[in-house]
Amino acid sequence: MARTRRINTVSFFHSRLTAVVSIALVLFLLGLIFLMGMLGNKLSVYVKENMSFSIVLKDNVKEVDIQRMQKKLEAQPYIKSTEYISKEMAARELEEELGENPETFLGFNPLQASIEVKLRSQYANPDSLRLIEDQIKQYTSVSELLYRKDMLELVQHNMHKIGFILLGLAAVLMAISFVLISNTIRLLIYSKRFLIHTMQLVGATAGFIRWPFVRYNLISGFIAAILAICMLTGALYYLQSELAGFIQLLDIPTLLIVYGVVLVLGLLISAIATILSVNKYLRMSFDRLYYI
Repeated sequence: MARTRRINTVSFFHSRLTAVVSIALVLFLLGLIFLMGMLGNKLSVYVKENMSFSIVLKDNVKEVDIQRMQKKLEAQPYIKSTEYISKEMAARELEEELGENPETFLGFNPLQASIEVKLRSQYANPDSLRLIEDQIKQYTSVSELLYRKDMLELVQHNMHKIGFILLGLAAVLMAISFVLISNTIRLLIYSKRFLIHTMQLVGATAGFIRWPFVRYNLISGFIAAILAICMLTGALYYLQSELAGFIQLLDIPTLLIVYGVVLVLGLLISAIATILSVNKYLRMSFDRLYYI
């Protein structure tokens, strides 16, 4: 009797451990896809907000007018930051790149003063930039605007493509994860199918029968989610050691959102899969219990 009880206890913990590990691995993959999506969004914002364009100023524009224009630009909701580059600063930068000052062989400084502008990420797209360009060209001190339109369109196109790919992967993985977790939980409930039928015979309601199974698997889902979160944290530390500066794209709120999603998915999928599995046996006749 004691040996049978010990075997049942070992079997119980083995089956629960298997279920928890299986659910944790699936949640880890889901969390990884979601984390990649968040990183992609952060990277998109970072790239867009560090792509600048130049407002080339006309010659002989007064310093006061330039400062006034710069303040007006910084007050606009689409401008993140501005930087004034004088003709002398532009010449020094060109000298650092070419190794020679253009004034030494031309006799004069051919460069023009400019204002380097960085946009906020939500406005860094070709459509918004066309409207911004029209607005900035209304300033009388502006000679022309210089920016890489092809580069901006390429970044926009690639970010949309990556977003659709990650969304598709997340949808497929969500479906697969639900099937895997549902099958894992169904196998656990399978051994209790006769107990479910017995409880029905003594008049137990469906809700009363379901609740112990839901509570049991909610605990398993919670443990699996915590395990998946630990695995995600380990993966992040590994990536940080391999890719310097990688962790700088993430912040605490973003990590908390990812961890929260993993935890909610672990509880939600476990609860839904349990309810569906128990309902299957609640609707099944006694004769069919022997042949499934």
